[in-house]
Amino acid sequence: MKAVSKLKGMKPRLRNVADPSSLVNDFANFCHQWDLPRAMRAMDAMERYGVFADAVTYSELIKCCSARGAVQEGKRVREHVFCKGYEPKTFLVNTLLNMYVKFNLLDKAEELFDEMPERNVVSWTTMISAYSNKFNDKALKGLILMFREGVRPNMFTYSSVLRACDGLPNLRQLHCGIVKTGLESDVFVRSALIDVYSKWGDLGNAFGVFDEMPTRDLVVWNSIIGGFAQNSDGDEALNLFKRMKRTGFLADQATLTSVLRACTGLALLELGRQVHVHVLKYDQDLILNNALIDMYCKCGSLEEADAAFSRMVEKDVISWSTMVAGLAQNGYSRQALELFESMKESGCRPNYITVLGVLFACSHAGLVEKGWHYFLSMKKLFGVDPGREHYGCMIDLLGRAGRLDEAVKLIDEMESEPDSVTWRTLLGACRVHRNVDLAIYAAKKIIELEPEDPGTYILLSNIYANTQRWEDVAEVRKTMTLRGIRKTPGCSWIEVDKQIHAFILGDTSHPKVDEIVQHLNKLIERVMGEGYVPDTNFVLQDLEGEQKEDSLRYHSEKLAIMFGMMNLSREKTVRIRKNLRICGDCHVFAKVVSKMENRNIVIRDPIRYHHFRNGVCSCGDYW
Repeated sequence: MKAVSKLKGMKPRLRNVADPSSLVNDFANFCHQWDLPRAMRAMDAMERYGVFADAVTYSELIKCCSARGAVQEGKRVREHVFCKGYEPKTFLVNTLLNMYVKFNLLDKAEELFDEMPERNVVSWTTMISAYSNKFNDKALKGLILMFREGVRPNMFTYSSVLRACDGLPNLRQLHCGIVKTGLESDVFVRSALIDVYSKWGDLGNAFGVFDEMPTRDLVVWNSIIGGFAQNSDGDEALNLFKRMKRTGFLADQATLTSVLRACTGLALLELGRQVHVHVLKYDQDLILNNALIDMYCKCGSLEEADAAFSRMVEKDVISWSTMVAGLAQNGYSRQALELFESMKESGCRPNYITVLGVLFACSHAGLVEKGWHYFLSMKKLFGVDPGREHYGCMIDLLGRAGRLDEAVKLIDEMESEPDSVTWRTLLGACRVHRNVDLAIYAAKKIIELEPEDPGTYILLSNIYANTQRWEDVAEVRKTMTLRGIRKTPGCSWIEVDKQIHAFILGDTSHPKVDEIVQHLNKLIERVMGEGYVPDTNFVLQDLEGEQKEDSLRYHSEKLAIMFGMMNLSREKTVRIRKNLRICGDCHVFAKVVSKMENRNIVIRDPIRYHHFRNGVCSCGDYW
């Protein structure tokens, strides 16, 4: 009995492997079952016996390592397949190459690629695709070397290398090469061409590629719609969307994201609401929900933006940043800062855009010290280096507070060269605080950077005129004439009953223009009775008093406000989009009308969002 007990306590010995083929079979089973630990042990045993499996089995093991992020195991497989004189097939080496790329071990991938005795189209395409994400020059050079080695690129090669184009010249050369190799009709290649032409702003060629296609799938439609939406041509993006629907394609998440972006650019709230209905099918799609929040914020409907944000189950840094920035840009600074605190409590780390929104909120709320705190500590607190836009927000904040000397000092301390936006921010502060000398200096800086900008010339001319510097006025006018610079006409548009109505000063093409002007004249008489006086400082100073007032009377935003009031019920907000910065006279007019007529008016210009309610604007009369 003691002997039996002793035997039961002993561990069984490993049996000798009489048939190595059974070991190979076990290894194959483990690999196909993705049983990584047992597969690795079996592989080590095979190596001791000097036996090897087939390439397909090894490829399964490599795929398992890639999927599980098993870097060390993957490296061990690579050592195994090259040991004891074993010569892996090109197919297997390509699988190893792909594994290294997925592990972001490009140096190892290059080393293996250089050792390959034979490289086929998959080998080259794998490396070119890896380079195209970060190393554009290497990707383009790889294509040249591929040709020299006599390997013909396929549709996947070109789809990858197109992403590496660093400008239109390279892109056009590649396009010619694609035509020569006969791959221009491939859907993947055409879709990539559309994407890259759109990326570089060449919508003509992007649409040309699209239009030549005899058959189109949803991916191609999404590429062309997205291209126009990203390049701020929302009208054409929406027209293409309508064409796509007529051909029988149903919109997916990518389509709806682009359509929302188009609605955002055009401030088409009603259409955006219609798209929202389709978004409900993909209720938990994060990218789509972020685009929805952005649309509502930029159309000035913060209530709907907040409702969409609150319903989101999953939120990322883009969700939080969009909402923080949206609240700040629309003048809800306190709410923006409160949401920022909630974001930090949630554990989401702020990024470049988040901090920009916070500084914008501090600027609108006049929180100078708080703004300085976030600006000076953003690198330490959030790991974000101050960029040009952050400096711009601080200059805006200091300018609002009348601390112009500090604003100028901060411009001098900028690591990057100040751009025209920076100088315009300072110019706006000088206009509000009536610092003529500094305003002239800032205006001249803008003209140096953007010599064709008519608005700055007009503002500079008016500054000179208001200070009786008539020789300088004449010089500005002479420069404008010699350079052929004319004032860009102001254009405002409003969405009523799913149609866009555009208004331009002096344009009488709108079918109801006579009726609009008649009602506007009566409205102006009423608001003048409430104390409104036309501010002629915003007219080019070459007109006499009554002429100046007449030129102000029919500014595009006034026509749009009047049309909105004529066609929208009193409880509906009058929402207007303008191509130029709203002038001071129209700003005062909108405030008085909002109070006198008990109307909510939202005007979005390139600089600010203005919410007029009960005689007050969300911008605090600073823009």
